[in-house]
This record gives sequence, C-alpha cells and structure tokens, in this order.
Amino acid sequence: MKQYAFIFARGGSKGLPRKNVKNLLGKPLIVYSIETALNVTDIDKVFISTDDDEIATIGLASGAEIIPRPAHLATDNSPEWLSWQHAVNWVTSEYGEFERFISLPATSPLRSVEDVESAMHKLQTSNADICISTTPANRSPYFNMIKETGSGHVELVNANSKEVCRRQDAPIVYDITTVVYVSTPRYILNETGLFAGKVAHTVIPKERAVDIDDIYDFKFAEAILSSKGQVC
Repeated sequence: MKQYAFIFARGGSKGLPRKNVKNLLGKPLIVYSIETALNVTDIDKVFISTDDDEIATIGLASGAEIIPRPAHLATDNSPEWLSWQHAVNWVTSEYGEFERFISLPATSPLRSVEDVESAMHKLQTSNADICISTTPANRSPYFNMIKETGSGHVELVNANSKEVCRRQDAPIVYDITTVVYVSTPRYILNETGLFAGKVAHTVIPKERAVDIDDIYDFKFAEAILSSKGQVC
C-alpha cells in the first residue's frame, strides 16, 4: 500500500506573514511537519504543494518533493479541498496510483509520530472515508455557549439543552484540529469536502493540537517546545 504525506503551504498569509518559513526555535515552521512525516515508517513519500520558491527550497533540502501549486489555488479564498484534488491528480500523473492520502498542515508543529499513526490506523480499521483529528473542546453548545437574538438578547446556542445544569451532564464535544487528515485519493477526487462521507476521528491532547494562525499561537507553540527542551 503506497501511503503519501502532503503538506500544503502557500506563500501568502495574513494572520502571520510568511509563517510557513518563520523560524520556530531556529527551524522553519514547515520543517516540523516534514520531519514528522519522514519519521512515520509507513509513509513512503512526502510532498509539499506550494506556490512559493522559498518554501520549495526548504522543502527539498529537508527531504520532501515539490508539487507546483497553480496561483489560482494559492489565494486567500482558495478552498484547500481543490488543492488536495490538484495534488492527488499531480502525484498520480507523475508517480502512479497510491492508496492513502495523509495531510499534515504546517501550522501544527507539535504533533507526534504517534498522532499520525493513530489516524492512519483509525481509517484502516473503521468503515470511514476520512479520519480527522480533534481535541476536547473548552466550550460546549450544550452548556455554556450563547448567541444573540434579533431583539438583542441572548439565548443558548442549543435551545434543547436548557436542562443541562452541569458541564458533566453535557455531551462531550470536540474541536477539529489541523494535526492530521487521512483519506483516500478516490474520496478526495469524488467528493467536495470533509463531511461529504463517513468521518472518523482521532483525539489529540491539547498540548499537541496547537494550530498556528497568528503571532500569539506562534509564541504559545514556542513556549511549549521550549518547556520540552526542543531547541535547535
């Protein structure tokens, strides 16, 4: 079974400019995802889909192969699913068919090899089309989340949860993370998004589920890594 990892990293970023190549404790952010992928025994190749020369240069030097991403798939408004489809088609054309698609976003540098392997195993053993990663949510629509009404008042997001008086009585809910996504080329090419089919999930501890979108997320990840002594 050919299993390929994909890292989608465009040059533009509004929340944190040039974040994919920004040094996190002396190492470009994207390198963390590349190194994790290379350390997963069952991943055969690692690809970076990018429109950016600097990202491509770093990727090649770190052991990845490059998928040239068209400009129209690298804008702020481009759905990443279309980039996934482009990558699947490009790799199939260049390397032949493969069985597993593993997306490892560059914005999750704290993931472990075990997190990736857990998602791969979950898809393999479940009757699902895709496995996503999640982490336990701090807030719950069944307990402590509200929304404004047309009159300017507020009400519970889930109106049917009025009888839930303790967090312990509310259903467990999760946040979707960007740690790992595992699917098949066929599902990606034939569907339009994550939840078009059967979805499984693997739960990631909060300390490894940081998603870097702005400088505050970056500093948080930096603090966690520093506390573990992971300085390059």
